Amino acid sequence: MGEAKLRIEPTDFQGVFRSGDMLLTRNLAPGQRVYGERLFSQDGVEYREWVPDRSKLAAYLRRGGRMFPFRPDSHVLYLGASFGTTPSHVADVVPEGRVYCVEISPRSFRELVGVCEGRPNMMPILGDATKPDDLAFLVEKVDVVYQDVAQKNQAGIFSRAMRRFSAPFGMLALKARSEDVTREPSDVFRDAAMLLGREGFEVADLLDLEPYEKDHALLVVKR
Repeated sequence: MGEAKLRIEPTDFQGVFRSGDMLLTRNLAPGQRVYGERLFSQDGVEYREWVPDRSKLAAYLRRGGRMFPFRPDSHVLYLGASFGTTPSHVADVVPEGRVYCVEISPRSFRELVGVCEGRPNMMPILGDATKPDDLAFLVEKVDVVYQDVAQKNQAGIFSRAMRRFSAPFGMLALKARSEDVTREPSDVFRDAAMLLGREGFEVADLLDLEPYEKDHALLVVKR
């Protein structure tokens, strides 16, 4: 099982482990890799390396993120699931919960389906993140909305999903250049936080993801 043995220890965050500076999650599908990540074993348990250069959520934790609103049984709406890299780690973190993985690109969705086949708590949904009402027949009330959608009005899209599914917590991976290539990213991040505040959400954390992701930030909100 796995490639090597390390001293792996739990962190303060649900389902997240570390070995030195390396982050890991417990592999919900032992023996399977999603994006070429390394596998490690300890005491009969297999772990997957969680690479911050490939996952904005891992980058947030490596940058010192303070909020990680997941429980073992959390239901998560993941908007912009792409090929399933970060959603697969979220699925590891919530083994008794469910991750609704929404992706609009048919090409990405085909690969996402393959990832979900090995993880029974992942549900792939071919759909549009900007139209939360269209998802309501598949998605029940959720505990966390996680959004990684590179287009304009990211905070507005996120706010609508938070309200539609009554989520108490949310995480928004914000790409500044998708909002306005002419403005400073820090100004775009500030404006998104202000919009969410006006919408009635408390911004509990806002962290620039440099050097792992250029012109990106991750905002954590709660109701």
